[in-house]
Amino acid sequence: MVLGAFRTRGRVSPEPLIRILIVEPDPAVATVHGDHVKKTAGFTVGGVAHSGAEALKELEGAPYDLLLLDLQLPDISGLELIRTLQVRNAGVDIIVVTAARQLSLVRAATSLGAIHYLLKPLTLRMLQSHLRRYATYRRRTAAATGPLNQHDIDATLALLRPGPRTGPVPGQAPSTRTLDTVAALLRDAPEPVTANEVAAKLGISRVTARRYLEELTAQRLADQTQRYGNSGRPRHLYSWQAE
Repeated sequence: MVLGAFRTRGRVSPEPLIRILIVEPDPAVATVHGDHVKKTAGFTVGGVAHSGAEALKELEGAPYDLLLLDLQLPDISGLELIRTLQVRNAGVDIIVVTAARQLSLVRAATSLGAIHYLLKPLTLRMLQSHLRRYATYRRRTAAATGPLNQHDIDATLALLRPGPRTGPVPGQAPSTRTLDTVAALLRDAPEPVTANEVAAKLGISRVTARRYLEELTAQRLADQTQRYGNSGRPRHLYSWQAE
């Protein structure tokens, strides 16, 4: 599919939506990612698959432009799925979205053909930012004609990567590193924890801990419950729900 406005009887038609297949074994996480995609202009969720077999079946039945792919699938590995799609010349771009942080997996995924590797959990702003860069990359590559020079290649590939920041941006998304740290703490916690407990363990303020816990709850990666103590005031407890 070639993106870009095209003229029909003197009028400029809107760009076709980029059709995404979400390949994610956890239904709750798939729903969150789908909600994020739906809130991103220019993109649409064409389908959701919870296994490699479901993904292959979806791709046989309808055209897709982009896969958001988890590597930890219940039947085959995400790497195996990427390899199968390359052998079949499926013609679909792949962005890995996973909690797996091993450098060997990053190298394997990109060498097999994945164009990007994103770590969970992803906030709305984070995913939207990467999708918008992908849309620009897609438009640029669709419009390219003739041989490229090294500058063209470097500039095109750089479109998929965020640029350097010179300072904090007002209203910017939460720190990815801190969000990942809070998420890891929740995953490993044997029982629900409070914002105070998270703050004490990570050496951050209670307000900051609460903000990141609420972000994970909004993404449906964490579950919030209330328990009333002796004072009669409720305590907010958080537990990991994505696995």
